[in-house]
Amino acid sequence: MKNILSYISIKILIYLVIIATALFAIVFTYIHNANSDGYILGDWLINYQDGGFKRRGLSGSFFFFFQDVTGLKLQYLVYGFQVAVITSFFYYYFKIIQYKEATFLYLSLLLSSIGFIGIFNCVDYVGKKEFIVFFLFAYFVYHLSKNSLSGLKENAVVAGLFIAMFFHEITLFFIPYFIIALYLKTQKWEWKRYIKYILAVLIPAVIIILFGKEINEGQSLKILESRGVILTKGIFFWNIDERQYIKEHFNEYRWYFLSLLVSVFHVGYYLKNQTPQKYLSIMLAGAFLFSLPLFYLAIDWGRWMYIHMIFLIILFSLLLRDSTYSSSCEMLVVNRKFWVTLCIVLFSLMYRVEMSGRGFTFEGFFYRTLFVPFELLNKMI
Repeated sequence: MKNILSYISIKILIYLVIIATALFAIVFTYIHNANSDGYILGDWLINYQDGGFKRRGLSGSFFFFFQDVTGLKLQYLVYGFQVAVITSFFYYYFKIIQYKEATFLYLSLLLSSIGFIGIFNCVDYVGKKEFIVFFLFAYFVYHLSKNSLSGLKENAVVAGLFIAMFFHEITLFFIPYFIIALYLKTQKWEWKRYIKYILAVLIPAVIIILFGKEINEGQSLKILESRGVILTKGIFFWNIDERQYIKEHFNEYRWYFLSLLVSVFHVGYYLKNQTPQKYLSIMLAGAFLFSLPLFYLAIDWGRWMYIHMIFLIILFSLLLRDSTYSSSCEMLVVNRKFWVTLCIVLFSLMYRVEMSGRGFTFEGFFYRTLFVPFELLNKMI
């Protein structure tokens, strides 16, 4: 075992996970757009042309403007923007990790069923608007880590959060992570600084609540069809009482509590074995509680859990030791922590958390890579 472990580089494995996840996200985002997916492509095309101001409508009007200027298809314009955001996120995350001393326990977070592996387990995670906030947070943490967060760059992040709110209102529910990252870096409470981030999302939220209209005011599908996009399902057709839906499907949704329990144990074990940080556990619990309205208002429970884990993965990079080498990582030692972490990884690769619906199944990464191809081959034969 010791001889085998001596040939394994945690850092290279992390790099491989980053590259594979980025490529997977880009490829399947293209497939969703090419098929005019109403939940991914459609969400980016909510617009102000149909009835005026509404939540998420800035993106559609933005792409309409560029279509009028360039004459390009909306699918290409949206995909180009998605690729820019996705690659920017993975670029800055790579830059954060590059000169950090990676650990096996940190790698286990990426391999969580609701971490980077979650994208492989549920392809509907790709191409969504939360990648804008992932990019902003990765850019923010990168400059915090490098001590290069100037006033101009910080104000750019705040402005980005303000604009992101008009792309998707979930930005509001994950703002605590920006505040926690600031505290971890400065180790002091800077309330005046935090207010900027809170107001950046709170003001748009109030404007949306007071003046926002319905996502589909009756003409969206016709407007999109005139611009070359025909949708047959998706957000423009959404007319479901989501709270009632959760009640009716609670036998499936209750399994999310098991997935949450596994993830809480995973994160708790990580925190226990890393450098202790005063108040961190309390702040992380507060960040999760702050997002609870999402679980009450919308059915995408797996998606909210996935977003939390991505934020945690980026946030915890601040706690890794700095290094002068891009290949720096801990030497694997066969001890109790190694075996516990290995068990966590293997179990994470076994189960799957769906975006909405089944909260826990044994159809995880192992099943989808080792069994599904043979099942398909057997059907072909």
